[in-house]
Amino acid sequence: MNQIKELTTRERILHMMKTSGPLSAKEITTELQITEMAVRRHLGTMERDGLIESKMIRQTLGRPTAVYGLTEMAEGLFPKKYHTLTLDLLEELEEESGGHLVDRLFERRRDKLNRKYLAAMDGKTLPEKVQKLSEIQNDNGYMTELERNESGEFVLMEHNCPISQIASRYNHACDCELNLFESLLDAEVERTECLAQNGKKCVYVIRQRKSATSGD
Repeated sequence: MNQIKELTTRERILHMMKTSGPLSAKEITTELQITEMAVRRHLGTMERDGLIESKMIRQTLGRPTAVYGLTEMAEGLFPKKYHTLTLDLLEELEEESGGHLVDRLFERRRDKLNRKYLAAMDGKTLPEKVQKLSEIQNDNGYMTELERNESGEFVLMEHNCPISQIASRYNHACDCELNLFESLLDAEVERTECLAQNGKKCVYVIRQRKSATSGD
């Protein structure tokens, strides 16, 4: 006998939208068999949290009706096993052509990201570059936090790693991220903790290159 997790009302609404598409409050009320006031309270909370968005649709008769659908943020709540496929493909490539070719793929990705973001660093001081890097990584899902320690070094923390399952198997991905940071910042970067190696987060300590004279 299959045991299905009992979902909260909020989760049930999200699952309904995932499987059926945008729905009106009336449709949700009918399906859940609860009051429309309760449904609208949940919809208001979820819209405020950025999980759903509403739009008005015209009907053949009567006034336009509001329907609610999932945002991109809400889509992230549903399980996705992209890393499994990626790992399978990388392992096949490694078996077919050797580990050096897998390493080369990570290096090409590093070089591509370097070209993409280098212009955003042009003309900036080191503090400005570090702040920009933190914003870039945060936008990419790394949940960053930036501090400056008593020695004046920057400490960039990543509380999430979208490729942690891949990096756990292929540590060269982490090496390439470190190299990317060094290149973009033109600074010394030391990784002191790593999610892919059983850390609670990825931590990078960033300091001015000894030969550099600007940017503080």
